Amino acid sequence: MEDSRNVEAGGARRGRREGARLRRARRALERQLAYQRAKAEKARGREAEIIEAMRRHSSRVRALVEDVRPIPAGARVLEVGSGAHGLIFYFGGETRVGLDPLAADYALLFPAWQSRAPTIAARGEELPFADASFDLVLCDNVVDHAESPARIVRELARVLAPGGLLYFTVNVHHPVYAAAAAAHSAWNAAGLPFEIGPFADHTVHLTLEAARALFRPLPLRLLRERHNIEEARALARRNPPRHPGDRLKRIFFKNALYEIVAEREK
Repeated sequence: MEDSRNVEAGGARRGRREGARLRRARRALERQLAYQRAKAEKARGREAEIIEAMRRHSSRVRALVEDVRPIPAGARVLEVGSGAHGLIFYFGGETRVGLDPLAADYALLFPAWQSRAPTIAARGEELPFADASFDLVLCDNVVDHAESPARIVRELARVLAPGGLLYFTVNVHHPVYAAAAAAHSAWNAAGLPFEIGPFADHTVHLTLEAARALFRPLPLRLLRERHNIEEARALARRNPPRHPGDRLKRIFFKNALYEIVAEREK
């Protein structure tokens, strides 16, 4: 009887944690949509400038991938988390598709470029594709805004064909921010309606080790891996502080980029 009660209590705790993560993910989406609606207003008349920046970013990522291995003609390309200004729209002429929970909203807000690639409104945790459907999967600074980074990364590997390539980035942070994010999540789960912007926009603040751990159980081989933690620290020291948070960044780095190219094992 005691064991049964312990199991039930453990299940209830897991259910509360999962429910809290789902609520945070929904809140992050709400905030992102509000942000992009405001951005769409400011973008009017500046479409050419925005498109040029998108072209440059897509070209940089494509060159990085092709430095590892040329992308074959006719490659099937998926971007998970294509968002408002994703890579997929100016990535190239292959068979390509973008996926984002807010895809339908973004298609209306940013028609100048969203029409360049088909997009699907769906969650990264449950990709609506068969196993091994794509030769190249892109996921650029997405998973820490979603309900379950680990489930998304598993799905990225699942839909990638054997020998296919994954391009993945996420922001990583000093462990002090991971602890602060956990505290923020805890008081929100307890019903305290106090939000701090950067933590409300993310479901988790990953450390470098936590980001690397997402890939360890998966049939992926890292071909390229880098982070710019020292650059993030140096930038924080050079920039004049706007608020106390900027002073903290000089000691505890924040928003450093973790970037990999990986191959699906054959």
